[in-house]
Formats: sequence, C-alpha cells, structure tokens
Amino acid sequence: MIAYLNGKIIYKSINYFLIEVNNVGYKVFASENFLNEVSLDKQQESYISHQVREDSSDLYGFKSINDLELFEMLLSVSGVGPKSALGVLNIASADDVKESILRGDANLLTKVAGIGKKTAERLVLELKNKVLKLEGTSKESVGNISHGADEIDALVSLGYSVIEARDALNKVDKDIIDSGKRVKEALKNIKN
Repeated sequence: MIAYLNGKIIYKSINYFLIEVNNVGYKVFASENFLNEVSLDKQQESYISHQVREDSSDLYGFKSINDLELFEMLLSVSGVGPKSALGVLNIASADDVKESILRGDANLLTKVAGIGKKTAERLVLELKNKVLKLEGTSKESVGNISHGADEIDALVSLGYSVIEARDALNKVDKDIIDSGKRVKEALKNIKN
C-alpha cells in the first residue's frame, strides 16, 4: 500500500500529475487546489490514499495529512466514491469542511457534483462523531456549533429534513439547554 511519495513532477494534467520517484512514474489524482500548487520539474511530496477496486488501483494525492484524513473519512460513507470525496476538497479546505460537519450544515457539501441533498445530510450525520474524535474535541465544547443528535433526530422523525431541523435549532435561545424544551422551541421556529 502506497502512503507517501516524494519526487519530481514530470507531467501535470487537469485532474492528475505524474511524479517520478527512483525512476518510477506514479499517476496521482489530486484536487484542483493541490494541482495549482504543483510545478513541473520541481520536487514535490504527496500524502497518498491508495484505492484498490475490482477493476482499478488508483492513487490520490494530498498536500497534508489533514486533507488525506478527511478524504478517507468521506470514503467511509456509503455512496461516496473517490471522485466525490476529491470534489469536496475542491470546494473548501479540510478545516472548513470539518467545521461545516460539526455545525450540522450540509449546504457546503451539496455544491459538489455527485453529492445531492440526502447524501450531504447523511455525510454530516455519519461523520460528526468521527470529526469530533479526529479533532480531539468533546461534544460539550462544540455545543455552540452543533446540536445534539437526539434533537435533530426528534425533528427528522416528525418529518422535517436535517437542514430544516438544524435551522430551527439555530434559532432557539442558547440559554435553553434541556433537549425537550429545545425541540419544542425549534418546532415553533419551523415554517409550515
């Protein structure tokens, strides 16, 4: 499994570059942001996610471990492939995407081709705890950014979307900490 490459860039295309390491060339797919920083005939290091599928073996390159970890976290969600995960890194930095996930905001993710509203909402729900764990942050310290999953689940079970639930919870007075009272206040905020 290839995890890191450091070599000379010998070719650059729209969505990949070729890097020569010890007289061997590797084709590495990368985000537009990373590709813009890569220069021909220059030494470049790249953190690699080696994706082996039934019919392919592809390398995806990243400037930082932070980007690599987010990419692999995105791939852990059913329905998200490497191209969509790379697309997420094209629209925002890894830190911005993680912050959006912690806030329960799926809007940023819906800007990526191949990720619809439902997939974006699923990404936010499934990755929130993983991002918290990765960042070494407790749920309590993110309280002002995120809402309890139980509160969102309660509103979703009543037929509201994750986005509607999150928006309604954002309007609830921050001094109200009881989940039941927060849900009741959020219901008052949801427009019918």
